[in-house]
Amino acid sequence: MNPMHFLVPLAGLLGIELESITDRVKQTLIVNMAMLVLAVVGAGFLLFAGYVALAEQVGVLYSALILSATFFVLALAVYAGARIGEGRRRRLDAERRQSRETSALVTAAALTALPVLWKSPLVRALGLPAAAIAAIVLLSRGDDDKDD
Repeated sequence: MNPMHFLVPLAGLLGIELESITDRVKQTLIVNMAMLVLAVVGAGFLLFAGYVALAEQVGVLYSALILSATFFVLALAVYAGARIGEGRRRRLDAERRQSRETSALVTAAALTALPVLWKSPLVRALGLPAAAIAAIVLLSRGDDDKDD
């Protein structure tokens, strides 16, 4: 049985008119596709007009070569931009991963050392209030950063 059959009564209970939503999505999709087709046709005629104007200036063969070279250069520029963006994304991912790993290592080290330190009466007397104050300071700084 199709799971969508269970969602229709649930959507009716929540006041969501599923048919209305699907009709709007279909209508929006049809309108956007029509605009896309018309824009592509318009761009094609614009390119053809540019070709004709260039052909009158430099000749048919040279205008075809110029336009093809122009589009190859544009394709190469898009490719280079995509590669640069991918490299930047990978670098940021590596930095985030390293930060998470460092955080996990520091947390694990602190949790490992905590039972040993907790046995000391000096650490219990001074360390607990100091840790509470440090936590309050760090949390308040985190809230300040979010406001900016």
